[in-house]
Amino acid sequence: MASACLERSYAFAALQHHGSNWDLDTRTERIRTLNDELRYHLTGGVAMITPGVAALGQQPVERIVKTIAVYDDFCHSNDPHEEHDFGSFQADGQTIFFKIDYFDKSLKYHSPDPSDPSLTERVITIMLAEKY
Repeated sequence: MASACLERSYAFAALQHHGSNWDLDTRTERIRTLNDELRYHLTGGVAMITPGVAALGQQPVERIVKTIAVYDDFCHSNDPHEEHDFGSFQADGQTIFFKIDYFDKSLKYHSPDPSDPSLTERVITIMLAEKY
C-alpha cells in the first residue's frame, strides 16, 4: 500500500532527525511503534468497532481489520505528529476511519505519557467516515 504520501512522510522524518530535538523523536518513535503493534496485531490496547462498521457484516469487518494491519499511507497531512494514529481508506463502498487515542489505565483521562505503556491504555476506534 505504499504511496507518494508515505514517501513524503519518510522524507519529512529524515529532515526532522537532523534537528536538535532527538528526545522528542525517540518518544515519537516509541508511540509510533506501540500504535503499529496495536494496528498489526490488536495487542497492547483495546479495539472498538462502531455500530455502523459492525452492520457491514463479519466478512467486511475482517477485511477492514486486515486493511488496518497493513495500512501504510501515512504522510504529514494525515499523520502530522508521525504517530501512525489515524488512517482513512475505502472498503466495501465505504470510507473507513481508524483512530488511536491514549488514555490513562482507568480509561477516564488522557494518558500522561503515551510513550509509556505502563501508563497508557490505547484505544483504536474503527468507524464509518460519515459517522465521524
